[in-house]
Amino acid sequence: MTDPSPTNWIFRLINFLGAKHHTPQEKRKELLHTLHLAKVEGLLDSDALSMIEGVFQVSELSAKDILLPRGQIDWVDAQDPIEIIIEKVIEATHSRFPVFDGTRDNVIGILLAKDLLRHGVEKDFNLRDWLRPAVFIPDSKRLSVLLKDFRSNRNHLAIVVDEYGGVAGIITIEDVLEQIVGDIEDEHDMDDEADNILPISENKYRVRGITSLEQINATLGTDFIDEDVDTIAGLVIQQIGRVPKRGDVIELGPLQCEIQRADPRQIHILIVLKNLPLES
Repeated sequence: MTDPSPTNWIFRLINFLGAKHHTPQEKRKELLHTLHLAKVEGLLDSDALSMIEGVFQVSELSAKDILLPRGQIDWVDAQDPIEIIIEKVIEATHSRFPVFDGTRDNVIGILLAKDLLRHGVEKDFNLRDWLRPAVFIPDSKRLSVLLKDFRSNRNHLAIVVDEYGGVAGIITIEDVLEQIVGDIEDEHDMDDEADNILPISENKYRVRGITSLEQINATLGTDFIDEDVDTIAGLVIQQIGRVPKRGDVIELGPLQCEIQRADPRQIHILIVLKNLPLES
């Protein structure tokens, strides 16, 4: 019979760490099992356990697993007029933008949105003079190593390149941290139910994964009913049988759902397009 005392899991952890015959995979599995026991016994809360599991995931994932694909990047073209660039930056609401010259594989630097403020006060403002150096990393780089590099070099964004040297996408320090602590929302993120579904353009919406099917039906005119799931994220996962990755596209009836933000555990943000006609 298993010892129910609160210290039981601690002894299991000590014994496990001292076992030399275990492989790294076996040790990791046993450690997670022991931590789950600690949660059951009330010595570890759900949030702490989730973060510990996130740390393990970070050690297993590489940049290509969570990068934002190049097709979804809000680029700045160095050859655009400054007025066009300012308009793009305001619309995107990001703080950092990769800047290319000629082709998107020729990234010449990173533009900080705050540096555009100088355009209003400097008569001879030259965008190229204010670009920060771009950091390039291979898509195989481990997230644990990348996080360490972000911290030591004080970088917040890296350009991910594939084996042929082309730009595969970008990754930010926030992307890596979200694998550990979950979704990090800022002042531009949606924070109440009224903002669960935000229109981007005609028939195109930014939708939170936790949006209920009831709200989806009411806003988008669909008729989703499912006894097993309550949210749009749950319906997507049920449809494909797994948690999708960023960039995945899933058809749900009249909706085309593109995953904009997700981690190995859940879907956070989707871009939803009403691409099929609804029956009258």
